[in-house]
Amino acid sequence: MNKRTCIICGKPLNNGIIISGRGICKNCEEKIIECDMDTDFYEYYKNCIKKSITQGIVTKGEDLSCQGYRL
Repeated sequence: MNKRTCIICGKPLNNGIIISGRGICKNCEEKIIECDMDTDFYEYYKNCIKKSITQGIVTKGEDLSCQGYRL
């Protein structure tokens, strides 16, 4: 059985939400909710979610990693 990880921080997913089969941990979920929409953090979170959910339909070889960023 594969252990799910958060699509934003990469930590094991023990709680949180699932969107299209991909998980966001409770900690990242709270950060997204509290984040102002006009910040770089909001764009980062939005892009991580967008890239993870659309991962199955993008071209092969495209880098979709969000874990390279520091929060």
